[in-house]
Amino acid sequence: MRYAPLAAALSLALAVTSSMGAAGEREASPRAAMLIAEGKAALDAGQPQKAIDAFEAALVVDPAYTGTYLHLAEAARRDGMQGKAIAYYREVLTRDPDNFAAISGEGEALVEKGALEKAKTNLAKLESECGSGCAETQELATAIARGPQPRVLAAENVLPDTQVTQN
Repeated sequence: MRYAPLAAALSLALAVTSSMGAAGEREASPRAAMLIAEGKAALDAGQPQKAIDAFEAALVVDPAYTGTYLHLAEAARRDGMQGKAIAYYREVLTRDPDNFAAISGEGEALVEKGALEKAKTNLAKLESECGSGCAETQELATAIARGPQPRVLAAENVLPDTQVTQN
């Protein structure tokens, strides 16, 4: 009888703790959500560096929100920094190993770098966990089928031959 209050308190604490674990992904803080919206708008406007700045600011405001890393990875990929994008995707996978968007995004970034075999490993993982009808699986399969795209050489990167010859 004298352990009844202790047992009730322990049961209540256990119930609250377990319900918090089952709550799933939490929302970003209001300030971080505003910065994420700014980053998405910049990304849609074709300004990946401005988007990266906004997403990094959101990460400083709310470092526990995992979705920011996915946005950062997408912006890094659009800016041509696939290695950095892969690092962001892996941070998401460290926090949530079954995040299909991160597995697919990492695979697409690997394809863009030319690492098709590693991307196929991600595809196999997606097919086993999500199925072949899953949107993420189909996106990665399409990226692998398309293969790595050739990089465009800008005119600024080509230097003229500076050797002077006499007639």
